[in-house]
Amino acid sequence: MKNTFLYLSTCSTCVRIIKSLGIEDADFLQNVKEQMISAEQLAFLYANTNSYEQLINKRGRIHAQMKRGGTNFTEAVYKALLEKEYSCLKRPILIWNNSVFLGNSKATVAAMKTALDG
Repeated sequence: MKNTFLYLSTCSTCVRIIKSLGIEDADFLQNVKEQMISAEQLAFLYANTNSYEQLINKRGRIHAQMKRGGTNFTEAVYKALLEKEYSCLKRPILIWNNSVFLGNSKATVAAMKTALDG
């Protein structure tokens, strides 16, 4: 899989992490609002996590509305959300040398930095 940093440009946390990693001008940045996650990328992430649920941003507006509406969340529902809605993707995600770093915890960001500095 091609090295990629999936993020949302309007997310202040993503922007802060990009700056802390020093990759503001990197050619592997992918703003998911402008360029949705591809089927190939989604399949790769699923293969590494074995769960679409782990790839979902559960703090998002759409997820909250569906939860209030009584949606029964299954892997198929999560997959459909990820294919249609860029805002449902947990972010940021770094795919680096076929490893996946998912989320914005301090430990994950430190692991991203270590991988990038290689």
